[in-house]
Amino acid sequence: MIAHLRGQIFSKTPASVILDCGGVGYELFISVATYTELGDAGALASLHVHTHVREDALQLFGFKELAEKRLFEKLLTISGIGPKLAITVLSGISAERLVAAIRGGDHATLTKIPGIGKKTAERVVLELKDKLEDMAGFAPADEPAKPSLGAVAEDVLSALLNLGYPRPVAQKAVETAAKDKEAGSDFEKLFRAAMAAVR
Repeated sequence: MIAHLRGQIFSKTPASVILDCGGVGYELFISVATYTELGDAGALASLHVHTHVREDALQLFGFKELAEKRLFEKLLTISGIGPKLAITVLSGISAERLVAAIRGGDHATLTKIPGIGKKTAERVVLELKDKLEDMAGFAPADEPAKPSLGAVAEDVLSALLNLGYPRPVAQKAVETAAKDKEAGSDFEKLFRAAMAAVR
């Protein structure tokens, strides 16, 4: 099961990207949000991956943010929503607005998303409304969002979360490490400093 890929962007469109990882090109379906965060061809990219296996196909879906991947996987638990529709949903509305609409039971916003009708919108709210408390990266509706740590720090935070550290512990370690101005813009230095802080 492929869970993460890091490599050079061979080519990209708003719907997919081909990552060259050690000479092997992986095609990943992506949302518009992930597309806008990726660099141009030739740039390095790091994506969280959902591997979808069917009898007749193996498809990879890539996400710049781990929270977007987790929201995608929650959408897949709903009857009638497959991976193609789930990625279309995430392209039609920002993940933050989607979470807010589900939590608030906002059917009108949900039905504006391509592919989501009234019945599907009702099902999404019914099945996911109480299952979004653990959505890392999104503040609850009554809680202000924390300021972004910056792109490099967010990558380090994502790496620590992938290693199994609890989010509060990882976030504190990254914030502590980011105070060192020299490490702040270098992934490896910041990662080492964060690992030292976590211990």
